[in-house]
Amino acid sequence: MKQLQTALCLTFFALAATPLFSQQNEFIADYLERLEQSRKYLLLVAETMPEEQYGFRATSESLSFAENLMHIGFALDWHSQSLLGGRESRDWNTDVIYKVSGKSKAEMIVVVDETFEAAIALIQKFDPVQLVDRLDYFGLDRTKRQIFLLLADHITHHRGQMLVSMRLNGLTPPRYVLFQ
Repeated sequence: MKQLQTALCLTFFALAATPLFSQQNEFIADYLERLEQSRKYLLLVAETMPEEQYGFRATSESLSFAENLMHIGFALDWHSQSLLGGRESRDWNTDVIYKVSGKSKAEMIVVVDETFEAAIALIQKFDPVQLVDRLDYFGLDRTKRQIFLLLADHITHHRGQMLVSMRLNGLTPPRYVLFQ
């Protein structure tokens, strides 16, 4: 009788957990598709801006076009590799990978593209069960699922600033592509 009860309990929990696990897997798949589209669009934006305009700032307080691009790379690395992947965070003050100084347009684009590639590889292996894990995000209690969403918002926010810089320089940004 005890074996039957145990078997029934295990079966019940397996059946109840399957839809949740499936939804979490779908979230990861959807996120990866969105991140790849975001990557393509950001790289197209970066390619379209002439290198001589990479230092352009919309206002004196704004990040330059190049700084926005590299800031996206740094934040993508931090959110994915450190917050989601557990790697020690880079120190913005000493990091040279994501600093604009001395880098050409082509070099910055390579850095950002490689960062997207590493983030995508990490997320492809991400255990969906961890989406509910909680962590401290600037003093706020957040799930890893929320970190995924915050990362996507952050990329969009700074890419939008880059698009404004293009417009202020008389350029037409690449046509927006849906689902990114």
